[in-house]
Amino acid sequence: MMRALVVRSPHDVALDTVGDPALGKDDVLVTPLLAGMCATDLELIDGSIDPAYVRYPLILGHEWVGRVEADVPGVATRGDRVVVEGIVACGTCDECRIDATNRCSTYDEIGFTRPGAIAEHIAVPIRLVHRVDDSVNTDDVVLVEPMAVVWRAITRFPLRERLNVAVIGDGTIALLAAHLVRRFNPVRVVVVGRRSAQETLAKAVGADQFVTEEPGDRFDLVIEAAGTGASASSAISLAARGAMVILLGLPAHGTLIDVAPHDLVNNDVVIQGSFAYTRQSFTEVVEQVNIGNLKPSFLITHRFSMDQTSDAIGTLRGRVADDEPRGKVVISLT
Repeated sequence: MMRALVVRSPHDVALDTVGDPALGKDDVLVTPLLAGMCATDLELIDGSIDPAYVRYPLILGHEWVGRVEADVPGVATRGDRVVVEGIVACGTCDECRIDATNRCSTYDEIGFTRPGAIAEHIAVPIRLVHRVDDSVNTDDVVLVEPMAVVWRAITRFPLRERLNVAVIGDGTIALLAAHLVRRFNPVRVVVVGRRSAQETLAKAVGADQFVTEEPGDRFDLVIEAAGTGASASSAISLAARGAMVILLGLPAHGTLIDVAPHDLVNNDVVIQGSFAYTRQSFTEVVEQVNIGNLKPSFLITHRFSMDQTSDAIGTLRGRVADDEPRGKVVISLT
């Protein structure tokens, strides 16, 4: 038996004792070391996520790093730190054959439809394991999954340099978007947030400006990462002629917004929804972390033990002082 953070059903979450993971013939056992929590975990707890993408009861934990408990031939040796792709793609469907593993016809994902990593142990498919270099800080690795989500979105279509960029939202995904888009040499990055306390983090990731009111100007690239209908509408309204709008946030299932197709056509606007990450984008982020090009651990602002998971959830829900910045919330599992 082991301890794990379990959502038995919507609105029923607790640290519980569950059975040890069952190892399949193509699985390896991993001991999680550090796990991140995000707004999507709150949606899983609250039952607001699309039912097609979740299976209760559920062990939470889709952003994590661990230590492998057996050799993974050609990848890692027992005791190595590893990070694991969460999307368990089949590898054989039409989508997988064109490397769109995020759209695999059989949706299966760690922390959504299969047990997550806020637990003492987890069984994962060997093919999804990536070794972490010994020189890398564990705190940097725990952010690989959300970075892969952002990286896939901003590399799906070519971005030119010298773009005027707006990022809507001030949570981890938004801050990582502002950070990673800097690799494309934008002329300006503006973060449009809700809490003025987030300005310090926004400036740390490379934003030129942080505002809490919608700007009056228009942008070449708008990245929506707040996950509400209002923020999606705002993203479209901020698009300049010829702009691209990337919708990264995940509003509650069933959320609708008003869109004027006439304006989109006349303004030659591209709207891109981006779901999760592909195997390629995840691999590219791991490679950049392993060579030291990505070190996002400065975004971790709140750290809890496994016995403090209720406090971690409260922090995610905004139970912080008005002047207290909130970046990534993590759970130390060892």
